[in-house]
Amino acid sequence: MMEAGILPIHILYVLFIGAIILFMLLRKDTTFISLFGIFTLSLWASHSLAASVSSLFRSFIYAAGELLPTIFIICFIVSMSDLLTKTGINEAMISPFASLMKGPVTAYWLIGGLMFAISLFFWPSPGVALIGAVLLPAAARAGFPPIASAMAMSLFGHGFALSGDFVIQAAPKLTADAAGIPVGDVISASIPLVLIMGATTTAAAFLMIQRERKKQLAPASFPPLHAGEQDTSLYLPKRLRSILALLILLIFLADIACMLLFNLQGNDATALIGGSAISILLTVHFLVYKHKGLEKITGYFIDGFQFGFKVFGPVIPIAAFFYLGDSGYESIMGDSLPEGSHGIVNDLGIALSHMMPMSKEFAAVALTAAGAITGLDGSGFSGISLAGSIAKLFSSALHTDPAVLTALGQISAIWVGGGTLVPWALIPAAAICKVDPFELARKNFIPVAIGLSVTTIAAMFFI
Repeated sequence: MMEAGILPIHILYVLFIGAIILFMLLRKDTTFISLFGIFTLSLWASHSLAASVSSLFRSFIYAAGELLPTIFIICFIVSMSDLLTKTGINEAMISPFASLMKGPVTAYWLIGGLMFAISLFFWPSPGVALIGAVLLPAAARAGFPPIASAMAMSLFGHGFALSGDFVIQAAPKLTADAAGIPVGDVISASIPLVLIMGATTTAAAFLMIQRERKKQLAPASFPPLHAGEQDTSLYLPKRLRSILALLILLIFLADIACMLLFNLQGNDATALIGGSAISILLTVHFLVYKHKGLEKITGYFIDGFQFGFKVFGPVIPIAAFFYLGDSGYESIMGDSLPEGSHGIVNDLGIALSHMMPMSKEFAAVALTAAGAITGLDGSGFSGISLAGSIAKLFSSALHTDPAVLTALGQISAIWVGGGTLVPWALIPAAAICKVDPFELARKNFIPVAIGLSVTTIAAMFFI
């Protein structure tokens, strides 16, 4: 073995990373190239066709096992949110804020603030439907243009809240696993970066909206919602809706308090939030359906599972490939690396430190670029394992903690691909607000670019 520990399997791994990035740039599906990479690496390591074919299945089992808590909590959150919307409880939770919209300024910050809060607990997609049903008509009456409402919803929800994902912790789970560090380290490192990115981007967008507001056309009427609509047959009495809305809010606030008091992170925090969502779903469900409750509950779980696996379907294959770089190699391929190896990514990091000068400035720019590239597929999640893997690679070369670089790559990937810049990822917010998704992407570009630049510079001081 060479001094830096580089073998053909390491070179193959790097080549497939490059191929995955190329597929993302060309907006091609990455599932095939990810699985072909697993097959090729396994064939090289084992020299067995049967073992290589088996590794494809084992890689899915390993990745799904690692991601299952994250997938499940999203399923349960969506199921709960669907029922709360149909019963009018979601409306009761935020309708008092509609009366506070006295003008465009308050409309921007109220829509944004509520979208941020809802996205932390209920995921941005249900938040779009909820905000659209209640606050957009009030914003229109306050003179706030539809395009500005769409900007606020996408930047605060799909960008600010989702890039940190402090409550559900799906994003930091993916990046932490790929970087081989505890999820709590990524969350701690991401807090200042998420705040810098969110504050910079939303403030820049607000200034742009204020400057252009007088040029906007009169607000158009809003289209009916196509998802998460209220069901009048399930609509609860006003008093009961208000009581349940308050109780649900208190339950989630209590969850946050427990996480802080008992230092719950990762799967423990996920279990607490997920269990609360299931309990709320069951309670409201039986209040609504009464004696028919046993016949209806399964349908809500099925809808939630369909949503969760649809979101994470593209994530599992690419995550399986990047797990090979560290923790998943032995489980998927066995103990085929030579003695003294620290894992593919760590070996590459050591070699990189010997081959070229490495600086924290270069590493920060590289992680922002890598994250942005992985987000071009419009998912935001499918490539963040790549960001975590590259962060580990560079941190090994710099002999530093990978948490900051991992958080930076995560933030960049989700801001670009999670629903702020890629037009096809902006369709839900654009459709609700009746605006062109390409125009919305164009409006978001300058604020997001400013935010990423400032955040990258800030990260250089934290590394």
